Amino acid sequence: MTKLPSPCISVCKFKRDGHCIGCSMTKAQKDLFKKLKKEKHQRAFIDMLVHQQNDMGRYRHWAPAYEKRCEKRDVKSPL
Repeated sequence: MTKLPSPCISVCKFKRDGHCIGCSMTKAQKDLFKKLKKEKHQRAFIDMLVHQQNDMGRYRHWAPAYEKRCEKRDVKSPL
């Protein structure tokens, strides 16, 4: 089982109506991702997050940063 890295890219500034300006997650979503154990659930969460980022706009910086994070951990990026 592959453990995907958290979608957090270490910006952690919740300035967009409770959403982080780095990854778009809320604090509750960050806690939820930590509790997900199965890879399929983690992948589904990341898919939801990408849709959330597209809806909110201004998150083009996230995908390259997350792919780099996956590469560092030698995990295939779900993007």
